Amino acid sequence: MSENGFRNIRPAVLALEDGRTFRGRAFGAPVDAEGELVFNTAMTGYQEIVTDPSYRGQMVIMTYPHIGNYGTTPLDDESRGAWAEAFIVKELCRDYSNHRAGGDLGGYLKERGTPGIEGIDTRALTRHIREKGALKAVLSSGEPGWAALDDGTLDEGELREGVLDESALVARAQASAGLDGKDLVKDVTCEAAHSFGERKGRPLCVAYDLGAKRNIFEQLAERFDLEIVPARESAESVLARNPKAVFLSNGPGDPSALGYIVENVRKLLGRVPVTGICLGHQILGQALGGSTFKLKFGHHGANHPVQDKATKKVAITSQNHSFALEPSSLPSDVAVTHASLNDQTCEGLRSDTRRVFSVQYHPEACPGPHDARELFDEFYGFCVG
Repeated sequence: MSENGFRNIRPAVLALEDGRTFRGRAFGAPVDAEGELVFNTAMTGYQEIVTDPSYRGQMVIMTYPHIGNYGTTPLDDESRGAWAEAFIVKELCRDYSNHRAGGDLGGYLKERGTPGIEGIDTRALTRHIREKGALKAVLSSGEPGWAALDDGTLDEGELREGVLDESALVARAQASAGLDGKDLVKDVTCEAAHSFGERKGRPLCVAYDLGAKRNIFEQLAERFDLEIVPARESAESVLARNPKAVFLSNGPGDPSALGYIVENVRKLLGRVPVTGICLGHQILGQALGGSTFKLKFGHHGANHPVQDKATKKVAITSQNHSFALEPSSLPSDVAVTHASLNDQTCEGLRSDTRRVFSVQYHPEACPGPHDARELFDEFYGFCVG
């Protein structure tokens, strides 16, 4: 609602654990949020990002300054809900323009209980994270009040005394739980085993849902008969289905906290081909005896260059992870097949003797380029022959 050049807005504060604060305007759901800050470099795909279960426990900063310009549609949902703890943008577009759209981003987030903040310097915030590393934060909003529509910031007087206590919010951020050692897969996995897509008598793939995106399963279902199982499904139950392949999906949180999944995957090794992406890649690496470590600020976006070490071919990939495999921890018969051209971290592994193959990035994109989508054909050929 606006009147004479003014809008009734809610002031908001984003408070970081190191004491830095950012003031802006609230949108989306009128609730507080806690999480670990990450930045995403994609220019589009904001709805797919919000509904990616890998963002459970994280507050997403979009580095592109103008977000929401093509609205939202159920066709772009990647899962059953919105998983990002909060959404942080420079400028929210309320007047969307797209024939597919059925609503605006602010209303979409409000319906799903996700808060947002706009009108802050996201460039400065991103640079801060690149220097300091991943930081815990709290987002809180105050009571609505009238402010000029073209005013990009909020003055001291517009933050009502006692409503948004910045020092208290910083203390909350410091006391909040981060991602380290946290099992978030249990929050996002499916409740029970089920089929996905039409059964056509093709080779069967059993996929562990660790927090998968819909388009990953759709790509698999184009090639396999597909059954989805929850994260705690036993190796014995999976093998009883007589699959030709086992797939480990993407998902959120710290891979070192998922020992129960690692143990089941370890029981599958040598008995059936195992492939995976993102968190599934990290789980597979641990099952092989490797270890993981936390990246300074992670890889989140749709423009990460990855090189195939054998062919030297470079693909621009979609990525979303805060942890990575330590290559030196892998056994000698497991080869690192792909590397990030940004920081040389492990982006893929393969072992023909152990019948395993995985990549760190999201080959289905959504959002992002389709450079790596051929990996699903490679998965099929590796598992089925």
